[in-house]
Amino acid sequence: MKKFIWILISVLVVGLAVFCYFRFYFVFGEGVRSGELNYVVYKGVIWKTYEGKLIQTGIKAQTTGVQSNTFEFSVADKEIAERLMTESGKVMDLHYKEYFGRLPWRGHTRYIVDDIISIKAKSTTIDDQNTEVLSTIAPGTEGADTVIPGLY
Repeated sequence: MKKFIWILISVLVVGLAVFCYFRFYFVFGEGVRSGELNYVVYKGVIWKTYEGKLIQTGIKAQTTGVQSNTFEFSVADKEIAERLMTESGKVMDLHYKEYFGRLPWRGHTRYIVDDIISIKAKSTTIDDQNTEVLSTIAPGTEGADTVIPGLY
């Protein structure tokens, strides 16, 4: 009877360890998300973590209306988080890992950003956007006063 109890306890402990590994440490998926960095903040009551939001192009339809497509993420690496804090408002590509569950000391989300792939300055003026369109449609017209019908 003692042997059966020890085997049962061992199986339960191993099962719990396997469950915890797959739930909190197994990387379920990874990829790259692109968009404009809205913010990165350092917050928390007991465990302070870096949390951020990336606004992606396009819209997401919901039953109550339409809203922008956002990607909320956590950052475990302090150096990456501090760099992201200084680059707010820029368009960037972020590499992330997705876990089945979240840990309070790792972040508030299941998505953990672990690398910055690229950072690009956001084009803010209509003239910059039209110059890009003009150079695509008619190469050599950058900065010229050429107006293509329908652009203005």
